[in-house]
Amino acid sequence: MPFTVQNADLTPHQDQVILSDNYLNFTNSSGNDFAQQYLPELYEQEVERFGNRTISGFLRMVGAEMPMTSDQVIWSEQNRLHISYTGCVLTVGVGNAQITIDPAHIGPGPGQQPAHVIRAGQTIVVSEPISNTTVKALVDPPVNGVAPVHPAPLTTLFAFPYGLAAWPAAFAGADLNIFVYGSEFAKGTQGLDGAVDPSFTQFHNKPIIIKDKYEISGSDTAQIGWVEVATEDGTSGYLWYLKAESETRLRYEDYLEMAMVEGELAVAGTGGISVDASTTNIGGTQGLFQAIETRGNVWQGFAGAAAPGAGALADFDAILAQLDAQGAIEENMLFLDRATALDFDDMIAAQAGGGYAATTAASYGLFDNSGEMALNFGFSGFRRGSYDFYKTDWKYLNDASTRGMVDNIRGVMVPAGTSTVYDQLLGQNIRRPFLHVRYRASQTDDRRYKSWITGSVGGAYTSDLDAMEVHFLSERCLCVQAANNFVEFTA
Repeated sequence: MPFTVQNADLTPHQDQVILSDNYLNFTNSSGNDFAQQYLPELYEQEVERFGNRTISGFLRMVGAEMPMTSDQVIWSEQNRLHISYTGCVLTVGVGNAQITIDPAHIGPGPGQQPAHVIRAGQTIVVSEPISNTTVKALVDPPVNGVAPVHPAPLTTLFAFPYGLAAWPAAFAGADLNIFVYGSEFAKGTQGLDGAVDPSFTQFHNKPIIIKDKYEISGSDTAQIGWVEVATEDGTSGYLWYLKAESETRLRYEDYLEMAMVEGELAVAGTGGISVDASTTNIGGTQGLFQAIETRGNVWQGFAGAAAPGAGALADFDAILAQLDAQGAIEENMLFLDRATALDFDDMIAAQAGGGYAATTAASYGLFDNSGEMALNFGFSGFRRGSYDFYKTDWKYLNDASTRGMVDNIRGVMVPAGTSTVYDQLLGQNIRRPFLHVRYRASQTDDRRYKSWITGSVGGAYTSDLDAMEVHFLSERCLCVQAANNFVEFTA
């Protein structure tokens, strides 16, 4: 009588040989998983399929971190030194002509009435932008020994053109630009009437509290499973359940930077996030992108759809003209996504006849003129006009799980200089990067980066919770000073 078994998948043989019909398949659904003679080959090492997954490091590269003790940080920025106005209207006349200055472009005068600060006896340049015509004129000259009388509020002035019997007809009703370039007085006359008080613009930002937590139960910590890892923070070797804690920490450190870059201030009365500080103390914080879009420069469609290198140079020169009109800071750092970085490479290569050397030959003043030091940070440099630029990829803009999936912001240009501000903690003026982080700290609590363990597992015995909880907390905000020197590249 032939030998049979209940499981049709198995056919026994007299000899102990491995055949296709006489081994137990522990992966099938027939229930033959009790023996498992042939175990799988187990790779202990974790495969790094996405490479270095962290995206932080941008702020460490261009800024600094400093403590603060208040609920907000306030700083003041200089206004322009010279006197100028736009949107002026001139009433054409022979000799003296009345120029009216838009009240929206001038500050309050005596009694909080709008008033300009151009004084009698000063000389001005008046330009008509459409025809690009300019006329130089003397402000408020006496007519038959009598000074002109201005109606209140002081938004008008009278001006007499040099070398012309009458003002050009094209100036009538046009939006004119004027600026002061000097003064002229007759012999034996009084000096200028009044003085110009310097003004400044004040900005502020508020810190936000950023939290995260990792939790594992006591039972899971007893179920040991070892995996050999090499994480982005330098941790390597065999880890057990703390592998997940390590990744939580890495993700949180990325959040610390992403919150400073992406932060938005809530607007009261919009029906969104409550900004009532007395009840919730939640109202957002102004991050890098919002600061540039609000107070800086935004360039849309760099290089356009032109051939590689063809359209980028004209766009870049227009950006340089805008930098000239702002702080003209000599050294700037470019943090770009892949497409825009290639546009810059093509632009530089096109000017130097192509080739890799065209994109790397540069001045490295920011890095003690050491090309090796700059390249260690991933920068390549070039010079255009009177400016030095250091270009590098910004991984955050390329990462498929963060900004790489949005693709509307292509990069930023950050000035590499510093500004002088008064530090209340030190009681003196110090120099700080234009871009820096302020975090809450005092003698009793440093909230730059807090981490602690609670529960009753893993060495912590703070409660009867049968778990280990690892907590993370920080309270910080970003200060973007002189944002008029920053440029954001958008799609």
